[in-house]
Amino acid sequence: MEKVYMTQNGYDKLKKELDEMKHVKRGEIEAAIGKARAFGDLNENAEYHAAREAQGLLEARIRNLEDKLARTEIVDSSNIPTDAVHFGAKIEIEDLDTGDIEQFHLVGAGEDDPLNGKILATSPFAKAFLERKVNEEVEVKAPAGTLKYKILKIEY
Repeated sequence: MEKVYMTQNGYDKLKKELDEMKHVKRGEIEAAIGKARAFGDLNENAEYHAAREAQGLLEARIRNLEDKLARTEIVDSSNIPTDAVHFGAKIEIEDLDTGDIEQFHLVGAGEDDPLNGKILATSPFAKAFLERKVNEEVEVKAPAGTLKYKILKIEY
């Protein structure tokens, strides 16, 4: 099984989400199913079918989180070399085609937030930068073609 790397904060966030789903959301959906059953004929009961679908989606998400947490390895960032890009790095890069400067933080599962520059360290984009150093040029293969970047800064 493939390990899932994350920080203690990411692990705690996912664990809290899982507990909420198991101990709160499940009960809410079960109550909605019971209420919908009271409407009578289940064959044409939209509320019942919607609640059952929500229950199925919730149970799938719970299984997914349980699997991810079971395969988690907590990364201690104090042991990571800081001279190159590794898990937990905050990088500043320049798009060599446009000159745009972008910042990204390479994070683990549960901490990703692409709108705020936090991307999974296991994503294809982030993997292209792993083990690279400041001033290195990096090519990232994307559906739109090859993108070229230069690493300007690495922080931990």
